[in-house]
Amino acid sequence: MTRPGAAATRHLPLLGALVLTVIALAEPLPLPDPARPTDLAGLLALTLAATVPLAFVRAQPLLTALALTTATLLAPLVYHRTLYTALVTTGIALFLVGLRHPARTAVLFAVPYVAFALISAEDVRAYGMVLLTIAAAALGAGSARRANTEAADRTAADHSYADTALAHAALGERARIARELHDIVAHHVSTISVQAETARYTTPGLSPEGAATFLAIGDTARLALTEMRRLLGVLREDLPAHTPAARAPQPGLAQLVALVDEARETSGGAVRLLVRGRVTPLDPGLELTAYRIVQEALTNTRRHAPGVAVDVELDYRETELRLRIRDCGPGPGAATGGPGGTSGHGLLGMRERTAMAGGTLAAGPGPAGGFVVEATLPLPAAPGTAP
Repeated sequence: MTRPGAAATRHLPLLGALVLTVIALAEPLPLPDPARPTDLAGLLALTLAATVPLAFVRAQPLLTALALTTATLLAPLVYHRTLYTALVTTGIALFLVGLRHPARTAVLFAVPYVAFALISAEDVRAYGMVLLTIAAAALGAGSARRANTEAADRTAADHSYADTALAHAALGERARIARELHDIVAHHVSTISVQAETARYTTPGLSPEGAATFLAIGDTARLALTEMRRLLGVLREDLPAHTPAARAPQPGLAQLVALVDEARETSGGAVRLLVRGRVTPLDPGLELTAYRIVQEALTNTRRHAPGVAVDVELDYRETELRLRIRDCGPGPGAATGGPGGTSGHGLLGMRERTAMAGGTLAAGPGPAGGFVVEATLPLPAAPGTAP
């Protein structure tokens, strides 16, 4: 799409050529010499040649500058006539030559003006010096502008290269941290899973409840290991493209059914998922926040009130998404570090996630006992919706 000012500037050379041509023709011309009747016609032709080519200076700066230079220098040499309008046209053309072409081209265009100033007759020598000054100034200004533009482009390219190098260095550091974190944490979490599985078979007189607890510990450890690998896959750049951990998406509300099923199997209690309102796809970051809140609430319930019934409620509203996770356990304070206690980072993590999404979170005893976590996450306004 053409900018509004581009159409106007495109016609400036033609307009300038017309104005300068009229001015040049308005200059007083000498009376024709009877012995040389073609002098007036030739001088008129050179006058037009020193102004009209300016109309093409944007498309053909070299040819335009060559034509203007020829006409400007021939008029005083052949007819002893100075064309003052040519000072303007040649200055514009030579500026564009210096701006668009290498310095050696500018030097070549300066040579005829130097020669003219040296060999011209006394009556036009002053005119020749003025021409040389204007030509040198125009060529120099154009070359300087070109050099500044090229320097700015090189600086921008250097900055871009430095930013790219810094980004690659950051990626390398992230990959190194991811590898080290995976090697350290994965070893210990895997050990926990193996020990929990082994304890089920090697502990004498283990009750069914104890075996179920060890099974839940092993399942939780494997789940933590899987999610850790999925998260570290985002940081690692050296994972093959076909590795599932490198391509697995972050969980969202669509994965809540699987999360509830898993919680039901590992805890042994009734876990229900209740959805109200019109289910619509939300921002992936918001869905991840909601998923993590439900996941952390179920984990706290399984840790501090295993086997109790839990309801996970999602309420889709026009401007917000409400989450409510309530259990039928003994409530806060039933055990040290319980859901209502001050130890641990579960509630703190949920509050931080909710705050990052611009929402609110409340956690405490339910009206009929148990523990309730309630979160309200605002939904982004639809495009074009008035605030």
